Amino acid sequence: MLDLDRLDFTKGNGLVTVVAQDARTGDVLMVAHADREALERTLATGEMHYRSRTRGLWHKGATSGNTQRVVTLRADCDGDTLLARVEKAGPACHTGDESCFGPGRWDGLAALDATLADRAARAPGPDEKPGYTHRLLADRNLRLKKVGEEAAELVTACADADADRAVEEAADLLYHLLVAIRPLGLGLDDVKAVLARRAVKPSLPGNAG
Repeated sequence: MLDLDRLDFTKGNGLVTVVAQDARTGDVLMVAHADREALERTLATGEMHYRSRTRGLWHKGATSGNTQRVVTLRADCDGDTLLARVEKAGPACHTGDESCFGPGRWDGLAALDATLADRAARAPGPDEKPGYTHRLLADRNLRLKKVGEEAAELVTACADADADRAVEEAADLLYHLLVAIRPLGLGLDDVKAVLARRAVKPSLPGNAG
């Protein structure tokens, strides 16, 4: 339970900074501000409310439909910044981008998954030689065989206490795992969603914490 009395609203002239993060993917969506009233409305409704210097009390998505349902709401060690993990109903940015920090993913694994999605959606041309990823996507037996091979190589590297080789084999296995689930219509975000559900259960309105 978020204790509003423990927040330091004085540093921001009555406001605290709120960093909104996609609970499903881990991507940072936006940074805004909230006062006590906005946070009270957030806790009461289970959806993010902010305080804008120009718009006043602001229910995110009230007009656009791009609401943000609270999963967890936690204060930092100084009590003047909140991390809001949310389930979004649409883009966070008024430009239409998923994040106010522009399009694109935040880490190498997410970038890899985006590349695999692009490969899966775009078949090689008639005069184009299929690359390795396309060959895996087109051959179920080959891609499943490679998952087994890479897993065995990782096990061997770990058994040999070969850290350098183990990390390389782990990277190879992650690549082949993402390729293996792509034909099922699944990607990294689906895996992250499962991990997020296992890590923390969504809080009920009024009990985000």
